[in-house]
Amino acid sequence: MYLQETDLEPAQKTERRPVEPGPAARVRPLVVSAPRQGGERFSGPFPRSVDEVLAIRLGLQRRAAGNVRRHLLRSTRRLGVLLLADAVAVLFIDLLIQSGRHGGFVILDLLFPPGALASPQNLLALLIGLYVAGNYSAGDFRRSPQRLFVGVLVALLLQIWAVVWSVGLVANVLQLIYAALVVFTGLLAERLFVDRIVAWASLPEKHAARTLFVGPAEDCREAAAYPALSSSADFAPLGFLDMRSPPAPDSLGGLADLPRVLHDSRVETVVACGYIPDRELQELVNISLGAGCHLLTVPRSIEVAGVQPSLIWSRGSPLMQLTAPSLHGQQLVLKRALDIAGSALGLVLAAPIMAVLAVAIRLDSPGPVFFRQERIGVGGRRFRVWKFRTMTHGAPDTVHREYMTEMLTGDESSTRQVGPTGKPIFKMASDPRVTRVGRFLRRSSLDELPQFLNVLMGEMSLVGPRPPIPYEFEMYDHWQFDRLQVRPGITGLWQVSGRSLLSYRQMCELDVDYVRRWSILLDLRILLKTVPVVLFNAGKAV
Repeated sequence: MYLQETDLEPAQKTERRPVEPGPAARVRPLVVSAPRQGGERFSGPFPRSVDEVLAIRLGLQRRAAGNVRRHLLRSTRRLGVLLLADAVAVLFIDLLIQSGRHGGFVILDLLFPPGALASPQNLLALLIGLYVAGNYSAGDFRRSPQRLFVGVLVALLLQIWAVVWSVGLVANVLQLIYAALVVFTGLLAERLFVDRIVAWASLPEKHAARTLFVGPAEDCREAAAYPALSSSADFAPLGFLDMRSPPAPDSLGGLADLPRVLHDSRVETVVACGYIPDRELQELVNISLGAGCHLLTVPRSIEVAGVQPSLIWSRGSPLMQLTAPSLHGQQLVLKRALDIAGSALGLVLAAPIMAVLAVAIRLDSPGPVFFRQERIGVGGRRFRVWKFRTMTHGAPDTVHREYMTEMLTGDESSTRQVGPTGKPIFKMASDPRVTRVGRFLRRSSLDELPQFLNVLMGEMSLVGPRPPIPYEFEMYDHWQFDRLQVRPGITGLWQVSGRSLLSYRQMCELDVDYVRRWSILLDLRILLKTVPVVLFNAGKAV
């Protein structure tokens, strides 16, 4: 493995190479007064020092999870309101029918089936039908008469199927059709007025997404007046960034100011306006999605590598949502649930093996059984990873630090070594610090079993990029910071693609590729591939 253990504290920060500001850095200085978390804020001209740029970028990555949670909360709130409104509408219709029956309107007994229209089975069938038809999605779909009709039709077919299955084809099927038509009419009226009712009963501005417009000034002003974006219930405009130089006097700055504006103003939604050149658009996409923001654009012809556009309708106007293939909302909850279940099961199943390994480590060499080392996690947060000790206690990290420095700052070919099988590897092939039991643990990957504890504590995931050591992190190039957008993992794309047979740069490129293609299916594929890699020692150096 590239990441070696040490019992010593990380050394002082190495000197960073200066970064030349690109053309976008020549825009008007920006002063943002909105405080960031912890009461601090960045002010003054666009930051030129590497440390300030890094602080803002890591701050955006740390805030990304909060943005995702807030967008998920809005979706959950919308779903809850619609479910409640639908139930109330059906109950009200049922109450009117029951009252009419008690009032002597015999025709109601002929038109509608006996029993409660709002019975649990009927409500469940209606919920399934409306969900299948997309009536609980964002935008105008929830108010679409066509989709409401399809949803009620699906519910009707479910009810007819249940009746035919239980008692056969009977006359009251026609009554179910009458009931469905009444329910459709009631739901249509309810969906047309539910937004007004919610706006009257609450303060919609409180839940509106903090929104930033980016593009040419005139296009941003036009987009801010766009019907789909001018609703105070959905969007809270903060201003715009002008793509042209010099920026307009009423703008917040230029594209170079985007990271700090997102950070200090706690932006949750970014709207791309007008024509933005591909290079600048790609930068806008990477920064916005990396911060966990929703990225929208007024429809235009758009082709951006790695971005999936999807059309949504809101208040009768189209919007284009740009998303990277990554986990959102419920998928993040599912991934965390899988991490908790998988790590808990792993600890239970591995407990006997871990007990035997602990005894072997104590008998092989003096020192503690476990080893804890500082690593860099999501958003630059530091944590201590759990591992079985594989080196002599107190071994210095000088040799490994020099090896990694040469690999990161020099020619990687000079760090290529020959492994036991004769294949070239990018790892210290013979490390005198490793104990006899340690070599077995590394060869079998059993030294990483205690990291299930890090997964349970939320510091790591079962699948993700490997967490770097601080002195590796301090030598990162700008593109390598994308590895820190997700929780580090016990296994990952690099581990199942060659491991030590790949250079350090190739490892980072695979990790960045994993972040950009992040999905539950990819995680499952990596987990399945990990088993043969571990069993057959594929890609290992020892």
